[in-house]
Amino acid sequence: MNPFLLVVDNPDRWPIDVPGVRVVAARTYLSDPAFVENRRFKVLNMCRSYRYQSVGYYVSLLAGARGHRPVPSVSTILDLKSQSIIRSVSADLEDTIRHSLQPLQSDKFTLSIYFARNMAKRHDRLSRALFNLFPAPLLRAHFRREGEDGPWSLINISPIASSDIPEDHRSFVREAATAYFSRPVFARKSRKAYRFDLAILVDPREATPPSNERALRLFEKAAENLGIATELITAEDYGRLSEFDGLFIRRTTSVDNYTYRFARKAEAENLVVIDDPLSILRCGNKVFLAEVLNRHHITTPRTLIIHRDNVAAAPGYLGLPLILKQPDSSFSQGVVKAKDADEYKRLIAELLDDSEMVIGQEFLPTPFDWRVGVLEGKALYVCQYFMARGHWQIYNHDKKGRDFTGNATTLPLDKAPPAIVETAVKAANCFGNGLYGVDLKEVNGRTVVIEVNDNPTVDHGIEDEVLQNQLYEAIMRCFLRRMEAKREAR
Repeated sequence: MNPFLLVVDNPDRWPIDVPGVRVVAARTYLSDPAFVENRRFKVLNMCRSYRYQSVGYYVSLLAGARGHRPVPSVSTILDLKSQSIIRSVSADLEDTIRHSLQPLQSDKFTLSIYFARNMAKRHDRLSRALFNLFPAPLLRAHFRREGEDGPWSLINISPIASSDIPEDHRSFVREAATAYFSRPVFARKSRKAYRFDLAILVDPREATPPSNERALRLFEKAAENLGIATELITAEDYGRLSEFDGLFIRRTTSVDNYTYRFARKAEAENLVVIDDPLSILRCGNKVFLAEVLNRHHITTPRTLIIHRDNVAAAPGYLGLPLILKQPDSSFSQGVVKAKDADEYKRLIAELLDDSEMVIGQEFLPTPFDWRVGVLEGKALYVCQYFMARGHWQIYNHDKKGRDFTGNATTLPLDKAPPAIVETAVKAANCFGNGLYGVDLKEVNGRTVVIEVNDNPTVDHGIEDEVLQNQLYEAIMRCFLRRMEAKREAR
């Protein structure tokens, strides 16, 4: 049976024939038991309206419930109605919009997007970007220029009804649809019958990614052995999330970059996602992290949340030298040491220009930090990360943009200090039930939590030194259990 379904209001009035794609009436799709029992369909919802509780809305809603991965999904339908999301997208795509529309003389422009393409090649990049953010087969985007030489902004984006496709556009729409259904992603399962599909989000340009190339290959192999097909995706693949059962983020996360948007979208599409958006939100802000650890009575370095009203008090409370952290710092970036009062005044002034709050902590020098990987509330691996040579941190980012790191070693769980492992698990459990890396120090017999990280490093040759392939299998088994649970719930 052909797995591709084009669901329309009335097949007799559908104007475009797409080779190899079955056209089905919406009410037939909603009511015929044959479409309920088979989970291998891929549904393109071409109904004229997606308004709440319309036939088109229910096609996407029930397709999601049946595991048919509809395009558009209900979350995309809701995104299309959200002015706040449209404003955010306009800001994110500012450069792409300017490059595409700058030559235009008018102050208004309408872009028709057919299966991620436009009839004018000049607008293809913008069309793909909007389709990736609002994956729907036929879209119409309205732009407006602010002033004669001002910037262009996206004002509105909405679905196009098939009846609104101009006659002279239909051959191009057929060509775009044929190309869309011919993409390699639709053929990848033909090599082997996989039970689930997992997207692994990476950034090939990232200098210090959470997993090196060899680790990514080992994740893929472990998944394949469990019946999970994997595909490495990038920021360009946002619109394809509904094609997968799970998302594994192997790009450094942050609330203010696309990783958080991917996590939110994946969760809305009912995918299994690590790191989940709540973990990114909670772990990504050091102010929140400090409050949570304090509330759960977990020992941390002496800490003060510094703002403009208590700047002068920090050196007296924390001592000098002291550590200052941007709320969203990661990989030691945005973390500085003030060695004396003058340096403190200069650094805190710079940091408070960017954030209303900054984390101040007492300086606890140690030759290494502990890192405990925690998955679903259980310790997975234990590492010692030694400080970079001649530096007080694991990472040393020099003024020329070069990164230097200290050595690392991994211990079996039963060889690590019990207090380190127990404290790490307790700290991780304050933030969720995903995959975390807890950084700790041992100072004068005390076990001190420095921070809890979502998206912890899993590199071949370091974190996998003890468990080796079992480390990758353990994480993929977590995905498998969760994907099976979601399928069973459906």
